[in-house]
Amino acid sequence: MARRARWKTLAETRQDLPHADLVGDCTVFNIKGNDYRLITKVYYRTQRIYTRVVLKHSDYSKGGWKRDCNFN
Repeated sequence: MARRARWKTLAETRQDLPHADLVGDCTVFNIKGNDYRLITKVYYRTQRIYTRVVLKHSDYSKGGWKRDCNFN
């Protein structure tokens, strides 16, 4: 889906993936009914998506991943 997408904003991303959330400068996607989280950096201008980490929900809740997303 992401290869075909031409998203320009988070709002456009949410049209295809409604559970995408912006956290700092990362976009977080819920996977498998919220069991996992895919942490990405989406660069809309260049149409690039970089996977930072995939976490179980329990590890996501610990918050260590937020440092990479400039989130306080």
